Amino acid sequence: MAAEDDELMREFLLESTENLNQLDRDFVALEQDPRDPARLAAIFRCVHTIKGTAGFLALSKLERLAHVGESQLNRFREGELILDNKSTSALLAMVDSVRRILDSLEATGQEGDEDFSPVIDMLSQIGKELPKRGIAAVSHSVPPAPVVAALEPRAPESPAAAPAAPAPVAIPPARAASKPPSARPAPVAPVAAEANGMANEGDHEAGSKAAASIADTSIRVDVSLLDRVMNLVGELVLARNQIMQYGATSKDAGFVNASQRLNLLTTELQAGVMKTRMQPIGNVWNRFPRIVRDLANVCGKKVNLELDGTDTELDRSIIEAIKDPLTHAVRNAVDHGIESAERRRVAGKAAAGRILLRAYHEGGQVNIEISDDGGGLALDKIRARSVQRGLVTAERAARMSDREVAHLIFSPGFSTAEQVTNLSGRGVGMDVVKTNIEKIGGTVDISSRLGEGTTLKIKIPLTLAIIPALVVTTGGDRFAIPQVNLLELVRLEGEQARRGIERLHGSTLYRLRGNLLPLVVLNQALGLPKPAVDEDVCNIVVLQADDRQFGLVVDGINDTEEIVVKPLGKELKGLSSFAGATIMGDGRVALILDVLGIAQRANVVSPSRDRAIVDASQRQQLERDVREALLLFRLGESSRMAIPLSMVARLEEIAPEKVERAAGRDVVQYRGAILPLISLSREILGETRREHTAPLQVIVYSEQGRSIGFVVEQILDVVEEVISVRSQATRDGLLGSVVVQGRVTDLLDVHGVIRRTDATFFDRIQAVRAA
Repeated sequence: MAAEDDELMREFLLESTENLNQLDRDFVALEQDPRDPARLAAIFRCVHTIKGTAGFLALSKLERLAHVGESQLNRFREGELILDNKSTSALLAMVDSVRRILDSLEATGQEGDEDFSPVIDMLSQIGKELPKRGIAAVSHSVPPAPVVAALEPRAPESPAAAPAAPAPVAIPPARAASKPPSARPAPVAPVAAEANGMANEGDHEAGSKAAASIADTSIRVDVSLLDRVMNLVGELVLARNQIMQYGATSKDAGFVNASQRLNLLTTELQAGVMKTRMQPIGNVWNRFPRIVRDLANVCGKKVNLELDGTDTELDRSIIEAIKDPLTHAVRNAVDHGIESAERRRVAGKAAAGRILLRAYHEGGQVNIEISDDGGGLALDKIRARSVQRGLVTAERAARMSDREVAHLIFSPGFSTAEQVTNLSGRGVGMDVVKTNIEKIGGTVDISSRLGEGTTLKIKIPLTLAIIPALVVTTGGDRFAIPQVNLLELVRLEGEQARRGIERLHGSTLYRLRGNLLPLVVLNQALGLPKPAVDEDVCNIVVLQADDRQFGLVVDGINDTEEIVVKPLGKELKGLSSFAGATIMGDGRVALILDVLGIAQRANVVSPSRDRAIVDASQRQQLERDVREALLLFRLGESSRMAIPLSMVARLEEIAPEKVERAAGRDVVQYRGAILPLISLSREILGETRREHTAPLQVIVYSEQGRSIGFVVEQILDVVEEVISVRSQATRDGLLGSVVVQGRVTDLLDVHGVIRRTDATFFDRIQAVRAA
């Protein structure tokens, strides 16, 4: 725990130093306006955070000092006292004292020997001479705030004092001694108080060595800026590739040397920027202990969660993408995997179940395992339910291996639950896991032994931005294959090329070291025209998809290089054979192959959404169930509505005084144009026009350079779920009703509402398109 303790203390020193600098400014500003409730609340939260974290870290002297200051600040916040020059000086003296303690902590790991009783006494005197609410002087003596001796480490007093962990910051180790006792619970890193409004505004004031050594050697950067830098590095990599391509044919030694130097610097810069985006997977896992505890209580089970490899790092974009799949998997392990305490005792197991989350790097990927020691998968029940639901035929089910049967739980809508509950039975959990992991180029596998438990294995790439890839050609076009899927390259020539390829039951195979390797001809899989083939040469790229190996036959193999992944446009997102695009060194675009999609299309791997044998009624139902991103909002007091996120250009807050009237309708000046506003409460609910005092919540819809704003009561959330229309529209302006997050939600008819309020809106757009 020593390394975690040191990291926690470094983060605490950094956060607290930034907060104290902000407090200096806030107190001076508050003295000018003592009745500013927002600034008072921010100061109180900041001191409260320092006090709570100090108590957690067993820093008794710091906790005592902050506690007295917090108690007095609470009196100002409640309006019992009014701040004046004398009380401001006392509170600033507390800030300086906290700085000196932090200075000592950084230098020696101890709180120091300085006696802060005079400062505490000064704080305790606040209010004895101050007026109450400005009416009369306080005639009674205010007792000093109670002192809490932190003899034992304890958790913060309230959720506000138990902040979540921020991104780690590289600071030289500070403590050599005085670590909290090892018996305390796993540390929760402190976070900057809400009072810290982007703390690095201007220069930090030189008040202590802590400010000089910590705040000046660390900086907070907005995530959007990091993403922008990452995009620029990606463009630099593309330019580097182009220059390297020219350098390979150049005879100018100076140019070749410069291009090689550029290559080296670009690689180092790329690695440095990538490191800034890397975060430990523990940032995702830190919420699972609470999830497991609450879910186990609901299920009436006892479950222990163990975490291994919390410091395994992933790109931030990957971290965001795996949050929901991992949550589904953990919930599934508690709900379906772990048996009740009674059943476990009968089976000779401990009453408390065990779930292990393990993460580790291997082969350029991150492996995540979610294991439980529960009852395992009832394969016979899965097989029978699959036949019952029409997912497979009885003959096919009888021939399936245990592994293939286990993978049926990833089928859309599959569930063995006898009844639907708040926790399970709808058959969307494991399908979501597999779908979302495959979206980021990962794979999912499952293994289980009846009565012993189940292990879900997830393999995901380290990053999605810049990846090494093999460039191949077929049909005159170039394609990139992610190197993470590449196993080996095989080149057959002469007689071996003519006779080494075998055909069996309509399938093309190659016997690779005694094992039959299914072959997929790339130009056939993509529907490209068949080129003139040299029958004396056969290039095979051996790939792995969903733990299955197959060979991809291509016309030529070029080279491996780092490529920048560019997402496909929404018109091409439905093509399962492609995962993205990249720009090559000569400026031409090459498509990145989706290895799993090609394998499924060629029937090398069974598609996870094979509906060929689902009966007609089931197929129609499944086809109605569309996974879509929706923006949820509220109209009136309780009317809940949604709009497809793809139709939302921007979300805006508009001050009521900026709304004007023109041609009998509300408008606002917006981005150099006039934006018409439509009140959905009036159009949908029939409410009368009313004056607004709070900022208007506006959803902006744009098409072909024209925009219109929908005024709503409140923006609620953005969700992505399988949406199934439950009922048709009952009034104008609606497409129908759906169930989202377990609640009935109306779908807004965007075009219908616009046509009803501006019949010429789409006519003008059609005219623009025709022109």
